[in-house]
Amino acid sequence: MPIFIILIILSFALYVFYKVSEVRAKEPFLKRWTGTKAKMALGAFLASFGLNELTAVEGRVQLWVALIFLAYGIVLLIMNYKMYKHFLTLARQEAQKN
Repeated sequence: MPIFIILIILSFALYVFYKVSEVRAKEPFLKRWTGTKAKMALGAFLASFGLNELTAVEGRVQLWVALIFLAYGIVLLIMNYKMYKHFLTLARQEAQKN
């Protein structure tokens, strides 16, 4: 499906953008905060890739691989969203000190 392909490309582009931003960041909490955004984009990439594979399942192996990609992507999204909220407050406090 074209929507999944668009999501795959967009999430991969966001992953690269946030990884570059993470490397360039100087403050430690800002670096961790942008790192969690990159991992969320990676989770979206894996989940959308798994969903795309589920649309054209031809065998059991492909089904299990697609389900693993989907599950791991969703776990990455959920876990890193929690970390994102945690580091957001710390990054804001760090920015106010400077």
